[in-house]
Amino acid sequence: MAGARDLPPDEVLVQRLRDGDEETFVLVLDTWSGGMLRLAMSFVSTKASAEEVVQDTWLAVFKGISDFEGRSSLKTWVYRILVNTAKARGTKESRTVPFASLVPEEEGPTVDAERFRPPGEQHAGHWAVDQEPRDWHIPEDHVLRGEVREVIAQALDELPPRLRTVITLRDVAGYGSEEVCSLLEISPGNQRVLLHRARASLRRKLEDYLSGAQDVAVGGDERGLR
Repeated sequence: MAGARDLPPDEVLVQRLRDGDEETFVLVLDTWSGGMLRLAMSFVSTKASAEEVVQDTWLAVFKGISDFEGRSSLKTWVYRILVNTAKARGTKESRTVPFASLVPEEEGPTVDAERFRPPGEQHAGHWAVDQEPRDWHIPEDHVLRGEVREVIAQALDELPPRLRTVITLRDVAGYGSEEVCSLLEISPGNQRVLLHRARASLRRKLEDYLSGAQDVAVGGDERGLR
């Protein structure tokens, strides 16, 4: 499957899509549809319904590509259509609750407070002994097999819908905070808290994985020296 890095610049991509280039069509679908499906599932009741949302979005994209004006990136434009389509489907299914009506949970620290020196100690607030972030050296084979990407994708899937929606729009689709607030009809503070909690959850999952991967690599190196 092609990665996002294989896509040509927007001006080239848009022109090829307008010209009906089938290879470009397949490339874009392969590159973006996974993330689109994950986001759509935050709004609707079943995976099948989310798949229909993605299909309807692509139909709308290719019917309307000639009207794309380039005021945003092509991907942002596509995701805007997706969110609007998913919200409409979710409302029809009585699945979607307006984000603005949901008060975010109290904001917690990105990193567990127990990892820092407590008040009263020398250097309070600094990393506790043996709790400093490690310098990660990801084994090359893990990267080549795409394991890190799989860990991140799984962590995204496990997030609560509101958190998954916000982080997908911000960090996957590349929306700015104002755009996310507009799309989801939430306040800047609500958006900030949801994004903070989503990123903190992903960071913990990735840290756990990288710790294990590095321990395995070190163990293998030690055995090789015997």
